[in-house]
Amino acid sequence: MAEEGRRRGEEEDRGPGAAHRGFVMMEDLLEKLKLLNYEEEVLVKHNMKSLTSPYLASNPGEQFYMFTIIAAWLINVAGRRFTEPQEYDEPNATVSNILAELRAFGVKVDFPPSKLKSGSGEFVCFVLDRLAEEALKNRGFTFRRPNYPAENTEEESVMDDDAELTLSKVEEEMIEAEPSSKPDDILESTVDAAEWRLEVERVLPQLKVTIRTDHKDWRIHLDQMHQHRDGIKTSLKDTKSYLDKLQEDIGKTLEKVSSREKYINNQLEPLIQEYRNAQARLSEAKERYRQASVGVMARTRVLAEISEELDKVKQEMEDKGSSMSDGAPVVKIKQSLTKLKQEVVQMDVRIGVVEHTLLQAKLKEKSNMTRDMHATNIPDSAAGTFT
Repeated sequence: MAEEGRRRGEEEDRGPGAAHRGFVMMEDLLEKLKLLNYEEEVLVKHNMKSLTSPYLASNPGEQFYMFTIIAAWLINVAGRRFTEPQEYDEPNATVSNILAELRAFGVKVDFPPSKLKSGSGEFVCFVLDRLAEEALKNRGFTFRRPNYPAENTEEESVMDDDAELTLSKVEEEMIEAEPSSKPDDILESTVDAAEWRLEVERVLPQLKVTIRTDHKDWRIHLDQMHQHRDGIKTSLKDTKSYLDKLQEDIGKTLEKVSSREKYINNQLEPLIQEYRNAQARLSEAKERYRQASVGVMARTRVLAEISEELDKVKQEMEDKGSSMSDGAPVVKIKQSLTKLKQEVVQMDVRIGVVEHTLLQAKLKEKSNMTRDMHATNIPDSAAGTFT
């Protein structure tokens, strides 16, 4: 709170023209950069567009990279080695390095680094302007006072004399145009008063003499400066007492805030120390938890492998148990035996049929042989008889 009050007081002390101070600094900076030939050494190398007065003074966002490039180049030109930053570097680190180099040149930096992160504004112009001055000093460039040409007062006096002569001639012509003889009697107008007023209103704009002033004349500017100075003095008299009172009130308020801040810090010191101790204990507990988590993860992995092997053994045991308790093989064996018995019966029947067939064939063959033998014996006996 104290810091915020101090910044507000500084902004009020800077006056209403502080908002345009960045543009003025940017104009000076551009002239110095042109003297250092930044177009060829920076813009052409990095393919950047030329700077304008309002560019770094007001446009935030896209200018940060250009700001860092120009600052790095100015530091190198000033005689100190500085690595050129890249577009995706950490902004806080880049700004800190630039401010460190600026302090090395002896420049006092009384603003936070966050003011430069936008890449635009009065503080950016301030940093680049100081670096440009150091670069010009390193190159041996110095600014000299300008030589103003002598004013030609003779021509002005001649112009004033001509103007006076012209006015005097106009007055003489007007006097000559008037009648020289005075009237004998008092002149009385016969024109109506209302018509006379209308005529006066009609020709009045044509009778006005307008003198055109030259705005480039230094006398007019001088008069304006005197008027502004008088106005500032008048306003200062009215506002000085108010500003003094406001300054006094702000000072008292800042003192109260500072004392209150110290009191609060003293009151909260034990709690802050306890909080720090609690943070340290929490860090130790987190470390122990991390180490324990590593062991738990390893044991969990081993447990998963053992569980997988156990599931495989259980599956094999279930397969063997189901095969041992299943009666399907016995039924198949019984069916096979029954089928074998049926086939044996069928074979026995077939064997009996075959044996019967063979027996019939043997009997038939035997009967045939007997018949043949009888047939052979009959002719032989008959022949003996006839003999």
